[in-house]
Amino acid sequence: MPAAEAAGISSRTARKWLKRFLEGGVQGLHDRSSRPARTRTNLDAALHERIEQLRRSRMPMRRIATIVGRSVSTVSRLLARLGLSSLKALEPIAPIVRYEREAPGELLHIDTKKLGRIVQPSHRVTGDRRDATRGAGWEFAHVAIDDHSRAGFVQMRDDERKGSAVAFLQAAVAHYAALGVTIKRLITDNGSAYRSRLFAKTCQALGIKHSFTKPYRPQTNGKAERFIQTCLREWAYGRVWANSKERTTWLPAFLSYYNARRPHSALGYRPPASRLSGNNLLQLDN
Repeated sequence: MPAAEAAGISSRTARKWLKRFLEGGVQGLHDRSSRPARTRTNLDAALHERIEQLRRSRMPMRRIATIVGRSVSTVSRLLARLGLSSLKALEPIAPIVRYEREAPGELLHIDTKKLGRIVQPSHRVTGDRRDATRGAGWEFAHVAIDDHSRAGFVQMRDDERKGSAVAFLQAAVAHYAALGVTIKRLITDNGSAYRSRLFAKTCQALGIKHSFTKPYRPQTNGKAERFIQTCLREWAYGRVWANSKERTTWLPAFLSYYNARRPHSALGYRPPASRLSGNNLLQLDN
């Protein structure tokens, strides 16, 4: 063929490219993947089902390959196609259940967070290893947040024992009462302080029904967990503090901002005060 001779290729190659042009036009001349359209497999339907059953019983790939008499790579490719490469894929994803009480006071979330006591700015702030502080100890932030309004309340305590937990509960109830909110129900984790008889008697005396989160399910008390993260990011670790006393002194100012002015995404970017009945801005600013 003159065209093949002019291009310096064989007649067979020229005919192949002419066929591709006639079938697909200019697009047919573009480079194609070298991956074969079909590959031979030595896994029949029965073996395919057997491997899937073994994997769903949480068996490792190498063990499956030994049992069915195939290579690990063959088993791995099949499990990848089935979406079972990771054992996590065998665990059903629990649906996210979100809830919100209809009125303030219907449910109060309480939790604690351990904070390192600040003696002076440490080496993590200054970058100087000579500023390391050892043995400063801990202090505890007791936090409460109303389920409906997201109005928060925080107090610093020396420990998280039952005496401190009871004192904080009483202070929280008084705080929300000053805002016109009566606490009817309370939810906490299963800490020993909240499981104590003293705490139970205090709830009974205050007329509060006490519920507990499910074991190993912190999501049940998720609003308190989220409030703690906000406190850590915007208050406790939001700036460099000279000492713990200075950090605690600024706590009321942070709570005032959080409750009265800070936009909350769950509230349509309005502050918690917008969901409290009456004019509570003055109380929240104090």
